[in-house]
Amino acid sequence: MNLATSLEKVKGVGEKTGAQFAAAGLLTVGDLITFLPRTYDDFSHVTSIADITPGKVTVKARCEQVSTRPVRRGMRVTTATLVDDSGKMQAVWFNQPYREKQLKDGGEFFFSGEFEFSYNRYQLSNPSAEKASEMPVQTDRILPTYRAIAGLKTNLVRKILNELRPLMTMVPETLPESVVKSQKLISYGDALLGMHFPNTREDIEKARERLGFEELFQLLLASQLNRIENAKLDGWKIPFEQPVVKSFVEGLPFKLTGAQRIAAWDILQDFEKTTPMNRLLQGDVGSGKTVVAGLAARQAAHEGFQTAVMAPTEILANQHAATLDKLLAPFGVTVGLLTGSVKGKARETLYQAIRDGSVDVVVGTQAVIQATVVFHRLGFIVIDEQHRFGVAQRQELLKKSEKMPHLLAMTATPIPRSLALTVYGELDVSVLNERPANRKPIITKIWSPNSRAQLYTLIDEQIKLGRQAYVICNLIDNNPLNELKSVQTEFKRLQGSVFKHRRIGLLHGKLPSSEKDAVMSAFSKGELDVLVSTTVVEVGVDVPNATVMLIEDGDRFGLAQLHQLRGRVGRSEHQSYCYIVPSGSNAPSQRLKEIEKSEDGFYLAEVDLKLRGPGEIYGRAQHGALNLQVATLGDTKLISRAQKAAAQFAKSGDNLLHYTQLAHQVGVYQRLTTLN
Repeated sequence: MNLATSLEKVKGVGEKTGAQFAAAGLLTVGDLITFLPRTYDDFSHVTSIADITPGKVTVKARCEQVSTRPVRRGMRVTTATLVDDSGKMQAVWFNQPYREKQLKDGGEFFFSGEFEFSYNRYQLSNPSAEKASEMPVQTDRILPTYRAIAGLKTNLVRKILNELRPLMTMVPETLPESVVKSQKLISYGDALLGMHFPNTREDIEKARERLGFEELFQLLLASQLNRIENAKLDGWKIPFEQPVVKSFVEGLPFKLTGAQRIAAWDILQDFEKTTPMNRLLQGDVGSGKTVVAGLAARQAAHEGFQTAVMAPTEILANQHAATLDKLLAPFGVTVGLLTGSVKGKARETLYQAIRDGSVDVVVGTQAVIQATVVFHRLGFIVIDEQHRFGVAQRQELLKKSEKMPHLLAMTATPIPRSLALTVYGELDVSVLNERPANRKPIITKIWSPNSRAQLYTLIDEQIKLGRQAYVICNLIDNNPLNELKSVQTEFKRLQGSVFKHRRIGLLHGKLPSSEKDAVMSAFSKGELDVLVSTTVVEVGVDVPNATVMLIEDGDRFGLAQLHQLRGRVGRSEHQSYCYIVPSGSNAPSQRLKEIEKSEDGFYLAEVDLKLRGPGEIYGRAQHGALNLQVATLGDTKLISRAQKAAAQFAKSGDNLLHYTQLAHQVGVYQRLTTLN
């Protein structure tokens, strides 16, 4: 028997059981032994009922009586009286009606859960329940619980893993021996045994350290190897011309921040190398990334190279084109805009201008990667909000140059340091963390839905001063299944009552492009006082006169998204405000308290990582594709260890192909994370 053996050949797995495993995606022995526990129930310290104190407890008891009752729509509560020789206690389960049948079967059980004061009494809340007679060979121990994928039962997984236990002691090592020794890690086989059959909490910790390290090592080694490959590519050398850059900077109507100067210098130095630049420019909202990209495009145009700027939405592409045109036109640098709205003769004329080089900077949506777009001499590529594009889309753009162009990926979503080291490990990173000199901090306040009248008065006062406001809703249309505000309904309500004396616009993703552009243009020109919108304004929309951001149902948005939305105001010298109204009157969540407390996008990114996990910070690849079962991207100490070990291995000359499993996963990550 080996890791590739079908589970149906394992003792205890018949046709029916095999089908259950297959439904959960577990087909081979290797699949099952790497199907790691979701959590553990600790039955190693059993307390008598008379001696329990609040906190995590385990008792061995019989069930004296049990019943289930509905308490409200969709909620059923099961309560039981548990008894041992020392006394009685109450246990409660929410939405686990199967517990009643389980406990009515009789006999002794091990119950493990939180003993707490709830609903005016002390009780054991949602405990696990294991029948004493069915406990594995030795009782009073730590038992793993597995994810119930497609109804797969934990007891079945435990039973079959017990059959595979001898095999786990013989599985081949998956990491280089030098790495295991230098990092003082346990072997791969011992780690699997420690996860599935721990005797102590220490066994679990050592196993998690070993397997978590391996997951991060695979990811970071892929980044290291991609860096090495990138260094071998042949790119364009774009010489630095000080007078060109100096005249651009002196012509700006404002002074560059220190962070902008450093980032621009990083890029200009990369341009001078024949190795193509592979840089990530991450800057908090309003930190001036477009100006830095414009400065670099100016230098590229002076040396006869074209720049392509790809943005995720037409609104953002329009805005970038307008900003870059304003920055570059005084120097004779031409900017072209290519989106789905550019049609017919205008589109053909633009294609020709791109082909013959009479357009220096091409700004567009995904339209710029179509086969019909042929560049004259593409030397520099800027991908804005790059996490919104797939790897394949980025590669299509890179292919439009005869040599590998310099690449600047930009994001207004600050990336936690741990993610910058792992999923962005092959990129050089520049950070814009300074606010332009004339900007005031945005006053952020959580506002009770019961006090909207006062809130609308405050917003109206801003409009009287000649300012403008955004009102953001989560949904486009009403949904009968929830009470969240929809943009359509809110627009009609505000237009018909609260702000009937004001000019109101409506914006959402389902509107035709021409209508979206018209509404956005009217708001930008000050022809609308209030813009009721979905999150289509989240990124890049720049209306300096807008000073109020009202976010309805704010508890339904992620922290990064709330911060992005808030960044649509505070873009001028005027004092700006962000009001967040939760969907109910309960106490505000931790997420809302954090956004109220801080305007630092980098701090909030770290908080978001802790609260939500890496989620969509990595974009299309999704953290699921990163295959992290054990490691967390918030564990900076383990990431740092894995990073050093990966760098040492990459330099050692040791052949990765000697380690089959490692080589396979590293290959997957190289294709997943590479930009080239």
